[in-house]
Amino acid sequence: MSMAIDVKALGIHRMSVEERLELLDVLLDSLESDQVLPGLSDEQVAELERRLADAEARPDDVVDWEEVKAEALSRLRK
Repeated sequence: MSMAIDVKALGIHRMSVEERLELLDVLLDSLESDQVLPGLSDEQVAELERRLADAEARPDDVVDWEEVKAEALSRLRK
């Protein structure tokens, strides 16, 4: 059974951008820990596997999530 998620009912709309990004991190971590990849096609899984292999092969070309998040927040504040 699927339930509709309402950001207002959950109070998410009152959260700051930083708080919502932190919530997103928590949610993604929870999916990762459950090894859940809901609704991904074979092509999407293959693309994710390709990207992971590329990141592992060239670790110097990978940008850390915290750096990406900081840059995004910086752009939002301008």
